[in-house]
Amino acid sequence: MATKASIMKEDRPAPLKRQEPSALGNLGGGFTGTWGRLTHFLSDVRAEMKKVVYPNRKEVESTTTVVIITTFLFGLFFLVVDFVFKNAVDQIMHRLAGQ
Repeated sequence: MATKASIMKEDRPAPLKRQEPSALGNLGGGFTGTWGRLTHFLSDVRAEMKKVVYPNRKEVESTTTVVIITTFLFGLFFLVVDFVFKNAVDQIMHRLAGQ
């Protein structure tokens, strides 16, 4: 049987040190890793672009008409609101001035 002292002094291999990559290894590994990520990204972009559905002319015309009409309605709304607030502020200023 092994004694405690012999177990403590047991010859164990030294832990392996991580080898630092050389400059050339960094360049090559970084480039190939970046190239792989870039090609993967571009293939993902191509797959997503195949899913895109573009509107036809009739849909574009109808949505454009809605946008133009809505813009004019909001413009009219803000014209009325501005007129009401302007008159309210003018009345308040007139009464505060005492004229």
